[in-house]
Amino acid sequence: MNTNKATRISFFIGSIILFSAHCYAQIGLPKVFADSMVLQREMEIPVWGKAAPGSRITGELGTVHTSATAGKDGKWTLRFPKFTAGGPYTLRIEEAGKPNTAIELKGILIGDVWLASGQSNMEWQVQQAGDARREIENANFPQIRFLVVKQDKKLSPQSDIRAGKWKICDTATVKEFSAVAYYFARKLHSDHHIPVGIIQSTWGGTPVEAWTSRDMLLRSSITRVRTLSNDTLGFGQEALVADSLNWVRIWNIVYNPQNNADKIFPAQGYNDAGWTNIEMPNVLRDFGIGHYEGMVWLRKKLSLPESFAGKVLTLNLGHPEMNYSLYFNGQEICKNIWSASPTHVYTIPAYLVQRGENTIAVRVAMLWGGGGLNPPADDLYITDGASTISLAGNWLYKKDLETSFPKIRNYQHYPSVLFNAMINPLIPYCIKGFIWYQGEANAAAAYNYRTLFPMLIKDWRQRWQQGNIPFLFVQLANYMKTKPLPAESEWAELREAQTLTLSQASTGMACTIDIGDANDIHPKNKQEVGRRLALIANRMVYKQAVIASGPAYAGYRKEGDRVRIHFTNAGSGLSTKDGKEVTGFAIAGKDKRFYWAKAIIEGNHVIVFSNEVTEPVAVRYAWADNPECNLVNSEGLPAIPFRTDTWKGITQK
Repeated sequence: MNTNKATRISFFIGSIILFSAHCYAQIGLPKVFADSMVLQREMEIPVWGKAAPGSRITGELGTVHTSATAGKDGKWTLRFPKFTAGGPYTLRIEEAGKPNTAIELKGILIGDVWLASGQSNMEWQVQQAGDARREIENANFPQIRFLVVKQDKKLSPQSDIRAGKWKICDTATVKEFSAVAYYFARKLHSDHHIPVGIIQSTWGGTPVEAWTSRDMLLRSSITRVRTLSNDTLGFGQEALVADSLNWVRIWNIVYNPQNNADKIFPAQGYNDAGWTNIEMPNVLRDFGIGHYEGMVWLRKKLSLPESFAGKVLTLNLGHPEMNYSLYFNGQEICKNIWSASPTHVYTIPAYLVQRGENTIAVRVAMLWGGGGLNPPADDLYITDGASTISLAGNWLYKKDLETSFPKIRNYQHYPSVLFNAMINPLIPYCIKGFIWYQGEANAAAAYNYRTLFPMLIKDWRQRWQQGNIPFLFVQLANYMKTKPLPAESEWAELREAQTLTLSQASTGMACTIDIGDANDIHPKNKQEVGRRLALIANRMVYKQAVIASGPAYAGYRKEGDRVRIHFTNAGSGLSTKDGKEVTGFAIAGKDKRFYWAKAIIEGNHVIVFSNEVTEPVAVRYAWADNPECNLVNSEGLPAIPFRTDTWKGITQK
């Protein structure tokens, strides 16, 4: 090799080394640290990052200084002493003696930080929940800050989140915050006059296993095999990209009717003789076609009276699933994609209304096991203002008329992948506690949740190394059709698993069995959910003498053909929410057949009996998907669902 060539190569290699060293020498902070963040008061505050190995890193928070040395892996951690609530402060970090490396973060407050996690009911935004317009207009709380963690999934633990930025709560930002977490934070801020920070890490439709570390899942026979099998399946960047692209294709289909479907199937003259009858209102789980994901078309022909002809009409579609389009006599009236509108009422122009037969068509996206028109039937009608015609009853439907949805792997359901990408990078950010709303995705295996949920709590606490950090969670709300007779229920068994988790230290549960929605898995009253979580925090964490939860089952005693149930958390006495007779109790004998029971309140007790059961052995309360129950304490908080028996449930293998 000639000298000039060797010199050029040496120079090139040296340049690379110097450039790499320079890049590596830059101080790096994870995204959880940023302007406007909230740091935890009255606890040692860790701040960590990366720099060149051996670098001396100095930090200044307000007037307090500290330092640390980067290890061989370049990692360093500064530890600031305890601060009282207050601010704003500036955090300055630099390599000792090198002010050009400095990072300055401004507008920092010291207060209480809570990590809010779970699936869609925690993710549900303020703009999607009840009374959204008024709440957004009045959201001016500069001492409430949110960091919404960008959704991500990874096979191995990550050191940083994909994206996320601390935001000050105001009318412009609040709409995209978790409604439950916002109302929780708002009450704590109001009650204690301290800054409140929420780190929101949520993903709708995900199971508890996805939020738990691999190491913890391998300790249980319930999750060990599945967790190990994912090691061999794996997914790389190509698989993630493919899954993401498939979601793009799905939403393209949802937004854009395929094969001229919107021109063909809503048309008044279209021959729908081969379509299947379905009673409406109805939803996918009752169509009889099993699990299905794709576009489904609904049609209904109706004869309008002479008085309707040539008039502007109002059509109330009741409670459809979110993603749909409505057509009247072949013309599109609306396209509703991910709208959080509380009503689905539309104007039908007069020129479309014909004498005699008219045709209504609805194009519905069936996703995640949902789709269709939810009850009640009374909300499904068309009117000219003077007369009303019900649209309930016989409709026709047909699936597979358009391009099929591509297969989605839903990698976010895999064990540990959300823990790796959305929880691990947050550790060890100092926090006050956790709030959690999840369980719907685990209802089909509710018995296992008795093990899996406490595992997650133990896992997170061990990793944060802050002892038994308060872990507050929401019990599943009432949902689905109310059944006329006592029956088994996956959701009741999941609620029981949640109640059993209260045996874990420093845990609290907000019961929401009275504020759900039969027709919506996402009930709109998130204000009350947040308030009830804050009540528990006020009692458990802030040591206020308040009644924080509803009546809780504490034991029973048989008295002949009656059963006396004892409750704690009764306050100044038990009563009913509506002032009527107690509802929600069922009683059974040795044959395990349950009957609705009479119930009489006596102080902190309820006497339960039925003429159908002369020798009772078991009592259940609010044991259903959507129970009719009304027992409350003096604070109006609902009694927690329970059962006295330990008979094998439908989710116990």
